[in-house]
Amino acid sequence: MSIFSADQLAQLEQQAIELPSWAFGNSGTRFKVFATPGTPRDPYEKIADAAQVQKFTALAPTVALHIPWDKVDSYDDLRAHAEGLGVQLGTINSNTFQDDDYKFGALTHEDAAVRRKAIDHHLECIDIMHATGSRDLKIWLAEGSNYPGQADLRGRQDRLQDSLQEIYARLGDEQRLVLEYKFFEPAFYHTDVPDWGTSYAQVAALGDKAMVCLDTGHHAPGTNIEFIVMQLLRLGKLGSFDFNSRFYADDDLIVGAADPFQLFRILFEVIRGGGLNNPDVAFMLDQCHNVEDKVPGQIRSVLNVQEMTARALLVDAEALRAAQLSGDVLEANRVFMDAFYTDVRPALAEWRESRGLPADPMAAFAASGYLQQIAADRVGGVQAGWGA
Repeated sequence: MSIFSADQLAQLEQQAIELPSWAFGNSGTRFKVFATPGTPRDPYEKIADAAQVQKFTALAPTVALHIPWDKVDSYDDLRAHAEGLGVQLGTINSNTFQDDDYKFGALTHEDAAVRRKAIDHHLECIDIMHATGSRDLKIWLAEGSNYPGQADLRGRQDRLQDSLQEIYARLGDEQRLVLEYKFFEPAFYHTDVPDWGTSYAQVAALGDKAMVCLDTGHHAPGTNIEFIVMQLLRLGKLGSFDFNSRFYADDDLIVGAADPFQLFRILFEVIRGGGLNNPDVAFMLDQCHNVEDKVPGQIRSVLNVQEMTARALLVDAEALRAAQLSGDVLEANRVFMDAFYTDVRPALAEWRESRGLPADPMAAFAASGYLQQIAADRVGGVQAGWGA
């Protein structure tokens, strides 16, 4: 007998987690990019790999693209390719952090010509969104300064807002802008969008179609991320998650690897705030698999999110609220921890089989021979992004 109610199973069945195309390419540390047999040679092969995750889990129906890493001659053709493999094209991610012109900023740069180049890149991304059917334009800016006095902090915020206003004005009626923040790196004295408050201030000034993207690896040690999740949901400005995990900084490791309890707490607040299966809150991964195989790394990732979502759904909300109202601290914590410690894996395996999916997607994928096939078929692939 399942430990889940019919309503809980229905919520799990609706869960969708977008995959990043760049997760399937070669990546590594700051010192070395590691090659992997079968690495995709173009965006079409990245999407083929992503489709394997959907095939074995039914959790990953969309794939995010990164421009210019995923530029192709025909986005209509790429879209048809994806749909033929059972997935859709999702978020379009811009890139203003690799050109030499952006050494001292892009959307915040003092030079109007550099800002123009960066803005035009985002307008190109919006044109691509029209072709791919994508809703969201995600912006992460590697902008800031390394030394006190190097930059006009206020001026950069003003220029950022002006740049974002022009990009925002180009969005279609059903499109959105989501602004990601990052605590530090690659700038180490100040970062132009370092936290959720700065991102919120910028997008709130833009309008209803601008939202905050929360990357779970982009916070100072000890930050209560679930509090930020609660607040952004409360304010109606949480547009998307970039799920990953970290031990030190922005490690982009498999989500839930470093602190599964944190992921559980985050997902509890997502459920509490009405964010689960809410079309306005996109679940995405943002990971780079440095030493593990890419496709099984992504399978493990979406399963981790599913498992912690399942545990969070098991929190007895009525008992928890009763304990909170009575001031029974230990009872409230017990109710919370009982759900976290519940092993949901056997019930999820049984439920998957009832839906025609493999009980163990990791084992089923390993037995499929797909990794061996692409290792033999693909030669010379470097399509990653960071390591390309």
